[in-house]
Amino acid sequence: MFKKIAAFDEKVSRYLYTHRLSEKADTWLRRYTRLGDGYVWALIAILIGLVKGPMFLAEVLAQVAPSLVAALALYWIVKLSSKRRRPFDAIPEFKALVPPLDKYSFPSGHTMNNLAIATTVLLAVPVAGAVMMALPLTWGFLRVYFGVHWLSDVIGGFLLGVVSFAIGQLLWIFALAPLVSGYFHG
Repeated sequence: MFKKIAAFDEKVSRYLYTHRLSEKADTWLRRYTRLGDGYVWALIAILIGLVKGPMFLAEVLAQVAPSLVAALALYWIVKLSSKRRRPFDAIPEFKALVPPLDKYSFPSGHTMNNLAIATTVLLAVPVAGAVMMALPLTWGFLRVYFGVHWLSDVIGGFLLGVVSFAIGQLLWIFALAPLVSGYFHG
C-alpha cells in the first residue's frame, strides 16, 4: 500500500513541478506560502482583539495553546519517526522552490500545525476560523507545487491537525478550562 501511495505521490509531484504557472504567479504564491510560517495569525489575533476585546482574545489564545502544543509534540514524534525524504531529495531533477523548514517531509507541518490552530479558532470565532481553515490546505498544496512536500504529507498533516485539535480540546475542557475559568469569567 505504501508503494502505491509513494507512486501516486511521485506522479502528482512530477505533474505539478513540470506544469508551472507564470513566474509572476509563482513569485506571488511563494509569498503567500510564507504566511504559513505563522505571520498571518498575528494579524488575525489583532483583528479578533480589536473586534471582540482583549479578554476574549486572551481566552481564545488560551484555548489555542493546548492544540498547538499537541500539534507540535505529535508533529516531531511523527516527523522523526518517519524520516520521509522530501521530493527535492528523492527526485534528482527537483529543487526546493521554497525553503523547507526542516529536513523531513511527513507530515506537512504547515498544514498540521496551522489547521490545529484554525480549528480551535473556528469554534470561538466562526468567521475568522472559516478563513483560517482554508489557509493551511492551500499552503499545503502549494508546498507540493513547490517541490518540498508530497500530497500524502498534506493529507497526513490535515488528519494529524484534526487529531491535535481534538487532543487540545480535551486538555482544555478537562484540565485547563476549570483552572482558568474564573480569570476569564470571574
